[in-house]
Amino acid sequence: MPQSGPQSVDRALAVLDAVAEAPGPVSAKALARQTGCSLSTAYHLLGPLTERGYLLRTARGYVPGPRIPRLHRGYLRHLEPAAPMTELLARLRRATGAEAYYTAYRGGLITVVDTTAPVTDTAHPFAPGRETRAHATAHGKALLAELPRPVRRRYLAEHGMARLTSSTIVSADALEAELARVRGQGYAVSLGEADPAYTCVAVPLPGPPEGDAVHALSVSLPTEEFRRRPAQIRDALERAAALLP
Repeated sequence: MPQSGPQSVDRALAVLDAVAEAPGPVSAKALARQTGCSLSTAYHLLGPLTERGYLLRTARGYVPGPRIPRLHRGYLRHLEPAAPMTELLARLRRATGAEAYYTAYRGGLITVVDTTAPVTDTAHPFAPGRETRAHATAHGKALLAELPRPVRRRYLAEHGMARLTSSTIVSADALEAELARVRGQGYAVSLGEADPAYTCVAVPLPGPPEGDAVHALSVSLPTEEFRRRPAQIRDALERAAALLP
């Protein structure tokens, strides 16, 4: 018998996640296996998700539906200054030759909201979605540096400070010293701390740090390329951020 109540909701969200993360259409049988439910339960969940437009049934299986972009647009509406961000990211991409990112802290989570990197480009380490490596990324450090210390400490306690490379900062005291430098110089750098092959540079965006959301603008590029023109990358980021009100 299909589950009801919170477990059913949790499974429906698991189905949605599985389809979103799959490289192509997913069959109902595959979704049942992935989510640990019976095939009849999978169909019970897939019905309303398809009817509401969150999923689309094709001849090869289920794919994300037309409702998904609307959710993303709604998310952007609640994250000022999101409106001009797509154009700003494209301009930053042209100025630096590096992939650009818009990242936000809100409600205890750090999220990569938008990027110029194609979704099919798996080489770049910073994909849209929840960011779990804030201590090791420039955009994460730029956001954490703007938060009140108790909020920052709570975030790190909840999400941890995993060692991702030999350069990752895993000490809370060392990270606090790093964040003080970020506040002093106005930008953050992650030199191979999240991915050994990439460097990320970020600046916080205008807005009161005590507000509901804090924002950052960043770029990522191969470390060898960054070493050839660090000042140019930082200057381009600062000029882009200054265009926002």
